[in-house]
Amino acid sequence: MNSIRLRSLPHLLLAFVLTFAGIQQASAQDAAAVKKEGVAPGATAAATPATAAAPAAGGGDAAAIAAGDALFKGNCAQCHAVNEQVVGPALAGITKRRPISWILPWVKNSSKVVASGDDYAVALFNKFNKQQMPSFALSDKEVTSIVAYITSQEGAAAAPAGGVTAGNAAAADGQAAAGGADAGAGKYVDILLIVLVVVLIVLVVTLVIIGNLMKDVLRGRKDLDGRDIEILEQRFDWGKFYRSPVLRGIVGVVFALVLLYEGVQSVMAVGLNQGYQPTQPIAFSHKLHAGTNQINCAYCHTSVYKSKSANIPSANICMNCHSQVKTESPEIKKIYRAIERKQPIQWVRIHNLPDLAYFNHSQHTQVAGLQCQTCHGPIQNMEVVYQYSALTMGWCINCHREMPLNTKDNKYYDNLVKLHDSKNAGAPFTVSSNGGTECSKCHY
Repeated sequence: MNSIRLRSLPHLLLAFVLTFAGIQQASAQDAAAVKKEGVAPGATAAATPATAAAPAAGGGDAAAIAAGDALFKGNCAQCHAVNEQVVGPALAGITKRRPISWILPWVKNSSKVVASGDDYAVALFNKFNKQQMPSFALSDKEVTSIVAYITSQEGAAAAPAGGVTAGNAAAADGQAAAGGADAGAGKYVDILLIVLVVVLIVLVVTLVIIGNLMKDVLRGRKDLDGRDIEILEQRFDWGKFYRSPVLRGIVGVVFALVLLYEGVQSVMAVGLNQGYQPTQPIAFSHKLHAGTNQINCAYCHTSVYKSKSANIPSANICMNCHSQVKTESPEIKKIYRAIERKQPIQWVRIHNLPDLAYFNHSQHTQVAGLQCQTCHGPIQNMEVVYQYSALTMGWCINCHREMPLNTKDNKYYDNLVKLHDSKNAGAPFTVSSNGGTECSKCHY
């Protein structure tokens, strides 16, 4: 009986150790799942759509208002708000101040209207320190839909994150890069893990004390047989354990496997720059611009929907806002110096594909309708941009195999979809179904 008790103690201690290790691993996985930052493919930077609710005022066709909402955010929201002045004037009541026949040419080429001597245009130009509004290649229908959206939003409460203002820019300027991003559920997981660790340590110490007390009690008994005394007095021979050929063989095999694994990982990581986060010449915050102020990516990267590459914005685009906002900031003064010297800002490229791979931004953004976050991750939450995705061939191929092809209202695909459905009933028509995994699609 006593010998059984002594044998059970090491097993009980081992069970507690294994339980602790399992709980620790599960808690770490839960914490990682909670803290993992990302967005699902197709997700947008904006948290809530502006057109989800009914129009605040005015009226107009719902489709036109929805189209105007997207156009306003992509072209106007960087300098204008509906119900408050930011870089430019508040747009509420614009149809009462100016007829649509005046608004159309003003949006398309404001400098031409000012040069014509129009009294209202000249007065507006002078009022805002002769800040020239950019020209927009929009159709009459698109401008009209923007006006419909503005009319529908007149009198509505301004969104706290809308527009670039001196106030919210200064408020966000002091934010820490890490912020409180891991607050919430992750904090409680950490607290729970700490409590469990403390409880398990107390249990282990208690069991050790009980085991020693039991040995002391048993040593004082006279009715123990030889087997009980042998178990009671046995000591673990660490020297014999170290010299064991089995142990040395296991250690040698594990060491060789670790070296082999690290060697393979090093070879596989050649050219892989996931997580690359260089220091830029100007401390530009995507979290402030794309996140807090919800500036559309296409406003700065103007060719992302119509070109093979997404251009790096010029200093002139920065000056559309920063000729009025945070003009005394040391970082903004670097832009001024670049313009004065007529030199481009030496931004450090982050996302690089090898020359042997063909990639077209417009094909993915304009045709496929993918959002920037699909490949670039939660760009709206990054103080300093880093390469979020692996951008390897396997990563691209997996996306082509899983991503349904956007065939809506495109007659080019009608017959292909029919042929696909006739042979693959129920299977989605993916990019791979259209030859998106063939070598010549990306290598030429």
